[in-house]
Amino acid sequence: VLMLAYMNPIAWEKTLETGKAWFYSRSRDKQWMKGEESGNVQIVKEVFVDCDDDTVLLKVEQVGKAACHKGYNSCFFRKVNGDVKVIEEKVFDPEKVYKK
Repeated sequence: VLMLAYMNPIAWEKTLETGKAWFYSRSRDKQWMKGEESGNVQIVKEVFVDCDDDTVLLKVEQVGKAACHKGYNSCFFRKVNGDVKVIEEKVFDPEKVYKK
């Protein structure tokens, strides 16, 4: 699992039309394509829908270094086993990629 993100109907349609992963930012109230700033684009290979039609799973080809905006391959780079441990190494420096 690389990441978890929210899609609205527009992001869903853009994903199906372009073959790239699009999401909706509720905090910024806008559509965004994964990798539009970082270059770490996700090319959609397969799409699965759950039994309630309210969750989708995208199998993607991760183009670029990582899915996580914090510099890790996966957003799930920490493991809880009594305490929280980082179990991955950063693959890029987010300070150099995201200029905010």
